[in-house]
Amino acid sequence: MNHRTATAVLSVVIAAAGLTACGSDKDTDQPVAKKPPAAAPSTAAVPSAAGSPSASAAPAPNGKGIPPKPDAATQAKYIAALAAIDPDIVNTKPDKAVDRGRNQCESIAGFPNDKQKQTDLTNQRFTSPTHPDGFGPAKAAKILDAVHTHLCPSY
Repeated sequence: MNHRTATAVLSVVIAAAGLTACGSDKDTDQPVAKKPPAAAPSTAAVPSAAGSPSASAAPAPNGKGIPPKPDAATQAKYIAALAAIDPDIVNTKPDKAVDRGRNQCESIAGFPNDKQKQTDLTNQRFTSPTHPDGFGPAKAAKILDAVHTHLCPSY
């Protein structure tokens, strides 16, 4: 089972658990709050069904979370940088590429001294129909540099 499928299944299980978190006492027909389900493990480094890690805006351990959306000029430079690496990275979906990049900024902040981990997460996050398993370590490193340069230079 690939990461996307596993994460999608986990999301459904968590959602189902959330829907059953409240029940009723059969003796009184009064709602009874049950304990909330245990917190799921962090998905910050696990791709979601959409191929990108959790989009939560929770800050990384160093206090930096997902950066705001870039202005039009910055977005254009970022998209051009990705297209120069491989046009299939954007694949006619610039908004998706921006979202993936913003999420990657959170991984950069979360693993500030681990370039290998950042590159691995970039390769997992940036996929396309013709590259379902990522673009490989060399291109992932270039994508990571483009993300860092254009979307979160202060991370």
